[in-house]
Amino acid sequence: MVDVNKFHELLADLLKYKHENLTDKDFLLTWDKSIDDLKTVIQVSQILRFLRENNISPRLFDSGLAISIFRDKSTRTRFSFTSASDMLGLQVVDFDEKKTQVAHGETVRETMNMISFMTEVIGIRDDMFLGYGHQYMLEVAHALDEGYAKGVLPQRPRLVNLQCDLDHPTQAMADLQHLVNYFGGFDKLKGKKLVMSWAYSPSYAKPLSVPQGIIALMTRFGMDVTLAYPEGYDLEPDIVELAKLNAQQTGAKFEITHSMDEAFKDADIVYPKSWAPYSIMVERTKLLKEGNVKALDDLEQQALAENAKHKDWTTTEQLMKLTRDGQGLYMHCLPADITGVSCEHGEVDADVFERYRIETYKEASYKPYIIAAMILTSKFKDPVAVLEQLYARGQKRVII
Repeated sequence: MVDVNKFHELLADLLKYKHENLTDKDFLLTWDKSIDDLKTVIQVSQILRFLRENNISPRLFDSGLAISIFRDKSTRTRFSFTSASDMLGLQVVDFDEKKTQVAHGETVRETMNMISFMTEVIGIRDDMFLGYGHQYMLEVAHALDEGYAKGVLPQRPRLVNLQCDLDHPTQAMADLQHLVNYFGGFDKLKGKKLVMSWAYSPSYAKPLSVPQGIIALMTRFGMDVTLAYPEGYDLEPDIVELAKLNAQQTGAKFEITHSMDEAFKDADIVYPKSWAPYSIMVERTKLLKEGNVKALDDLEQQALAENAKHKDWTTTEQLMKLTRDGQGLYMHCLPADITGVSCEHGEVDADVFERYRIETYKEASYKPYIIAAMILTSKFKDPVAVLEQLYARGQKRVII
């Protein structure tokens, strides 16, 4: 039996937020969106989850394509985009550049118009090289704008950033939804201490976009954010400055420390994850442009050797005891490098990860709904009316 009161409570919360600024807009960076925009996406995600869990089909499209372009490996985000698109009624096509004319030099301007005749949304992951991913998405957006303005495309497909060099908005927003539900509302987040910490990994080129996305987003909701890393493992300076400004505007704290122990003290939430130093990623991009394979190999060995000096930056039970009442919430975007399980030495001890494993799975479970909410709000001007119609239609997702 569907809880009618619950649905209307969720809808009433959605009505509190202005949401017209999301329509006909791409979702590329969280910091380009207003607080109301972000809360709208979270609330639409909550309602879509409610509908599906109550066997009400949220399919909005009878036909149409959702194109996924992954320039890096992915499990959760790839399947989340597929799940979200299918949930709304779109057929997903994975665009493999190696199997298309892109491999023969076809331009972004041409490719994007050719694949978009019946496309509603394009999801892109391009996160490996600084200065590339976000710019590529802007280039795609420009090509689509031109195609639509010139009458080539009957509709302008919306873009969803599935991770770039600057931000990972679908992950950060899923993390935010997890925190909202875990602590009981947006208003319960203010003053909570969240630690975004570097952690040791036996690989060197992990993107900066997850920690950058977290510090830029959570400071906007009044959380006291501590960024912790060994000296030299800085993030993109402009995004660190953005996090500082956000904290000033919300009356929150934003601090940087080079001590994991100091960071974890009295933390409500800890998010220990490896990333490559900003300086290394800048150099890596430069060498990539030059095609200097030997120097790239040397840089990797140098970076791995530097990483190995910081194997003590790992999440242990002893560290977790430093969190607030020893009960701080452990978060990770997954997959975590688990000591003794996925690697010899890693980001987190096996016993700690196992204790929080189900919570990290719950954290990940919000991403399909977040992506679906990003698509829905970009395509429909009045999400309240759309969700009311889906609920009133009452079409069963599974006929039983």
